[in-house]
Amino acid sequence: MAVLFTLLKIAVVLVLVSSLAEAIVLSLRRGWQRYDWKAAGISVVDFLVREYPLRWLLPLAFWLQGMDWIYQHRLWTMPMDHWTGWAACFLAQEFCYYWYHRAAHRVRWFWCTHAVHHSPNDLNLSAAYRFGWTGRLTGTLLFFALPPLLGMPPRIVLMLLSLNLLYQFWTHATWIPRLGPLEWVLNTPSAHRVHHASNLEYLDGNYGGVLILFDRLFGTYIPERKDVPCRYGLVHPMRTYNLLTIEFAHWRALWRDIKSARSAGEVFGYLFRPPGWRPGGNGETTEDLRRRAALIADEPAITPVVAAN
Repeated sequence: MAVLFTLLKIAVVLVLVSSLAEAIVLSLRRGWQRYDWKAAGISVVDFLVREYPLRWLLPLAFWLQGMDWIYQHRLWTMPMDHWTGWAACFLAQEFCYYWYHRAAHRVRWFWCTHAVHHSPNDLNLSAAYRFGWTGRLTGTLLFFALPPLLGMPPRIVLMLLSLNLLYQFWTHATWIPRLGPLEWVLNTPSAHRVHHASNLEYLDGNYGGVLILFDRLFGTYIPERKDVPCRYGLVHPMRTYNLLTIEFAHWRALWRDIKSARSAGEVFGYLFRPPGWRPGGNGETTEDLRRRAALIADEPAITPVVAAN
């Protein structure tokens, strides 16, 4: 286990070097002005602050102790000396990651952190490690409490989660084409491009980590279309390079909405309903935006009347 965590630390260095290499190659091909070096720098600083001072201030040990407590009260023990135990841990972690990731887009409380990951207006490898700083405060690891209850060691579950996130690094490349039959099983760059797109056709899909199977099973898989190029970033694009604005703008907006709430139900809605929710259904959730787009599409064309001379 210690050897594997050492390899993960080495992989982090390779991730940073690979994203720099991609930046140089893309800049040489497209022109230095067309690659967003400032956005890449924001991603690097986001990563460094999260992995060093915040790791010390907000250690993982608190959540790990909670998962250890659940494991002590497990329903049974998974045999980790056999491949079936590892396969079960992998599938359980993928299942939990799918629902965490889906909640990160569909529950505003979690979206306030996850929106940082979607804030770059260009998709490239540097975007892969822009995660935001408040994830451990929001309780995202609660989504991974089920495997320990079912007898899966917490440290193995978290190790597989780390490998899951490491796998997703390459899926942030825009220069890798569709991969044929692998698209049916794996989360690929094509599937993840759709996930990062802000086009109305692509919103709220492709939440898988390593596998895309749970998206297919639960109806959230959206294929990339040749006739609809992906437009990356948020629905309302983040135009600033101010790191603190990028990290906390959605939290500030949430606080403003909570202060304006007129009832406990509205407070609940602002906290736990989808991003863009407003009382009365007049918000900007994915459903609201699609409903309005459908109404506009259904409106009859108005033929102008030309007055006769």
